[in-house]
Amino acid sequence: MTDAILLQRERGLLTLQLNRPDKKNALTRAMYTQLAEALERADADATLNAVLIQGSHECFTAGNDIGDFLDQPPSDLDSPPFHFMQSLFNCRKPVVAAVAGPAIGIGTTLLLHCDLVYISRDARLRMPFVNLGLCPEFGSSLILPRLLGHAKAAQLLLLGEAFSGEQAAAWGIATEALSSGDAALAKAREVALRFEHLALGAVQVTKQLMKSVDREQLRQVIEEEGALFTQRLRSPEAIAALSGFITRR
Repeated sequence: MTDAILLQRERGLLTLQLNRPDKKNALTRAMYTQLAEALERADADATLNAVLIQGSHECFTAGNDIGDFLDQPPSDLDSPPFHFMQSLFNCRKPVVAAVAGPAIGIGTTLLLHCDLVYISRDARLRMPFVNLGLCPEFGSSLILPRLLGHAKAAQLLLLGEAFSGEQAAAWGIATEALSSGDAALAKAREVALRFEHLALGAVQVTKQLMKSVDREQLRQVIEEEGALFTQRLRSPEAIAALSGFITRR
């Protein structure tokens, strides 16, 4: 599992690549911990200007590894998935995401906390929390209704309907939709490297100002969602849905 997250430094840019192609980059507890620790180190490293999160040109992530989740479900807000959420939420450096192919569950909600998102037009995003007997996470129950309105957010969160990269860009979830996965990865890297030539202090202050409105409310919502999410994981509905998912796989 040590290579499930590939780290690369280049001209002040730290790239975190999800690298578990046989499992569609599904995230395990160990991967969450690697991502969280890498983000925290990057935030404290004065030689780094930005962070890029990406999968491959074919797949961003299928979301949580369900087997890993059921084997040792997160029990509190110190668990690896929530540690990762806190690290991304608190990161002062600009975070860029490159998305192609499936972006499921956390693969969609983490984009709500990135500063710039470049996505392939045919990417498939979905938040099937209710379908799995769970509830929204990572602030999505607050951010999406504000961004899209209640009716559209309900379509995505209550029904768990999928949407495309092109729709994500049109709705403001992504910065730009590109023609292919390769194009999305190339554009994200190109933009992330531009921070090498920008004043880091000014960039960080600007990000802080942009995210300061309702920041504490969002933090509280993330914690409330996390507490309810861990409760739902122990519910008969979720156990049946998640076990059925593994059986079908």
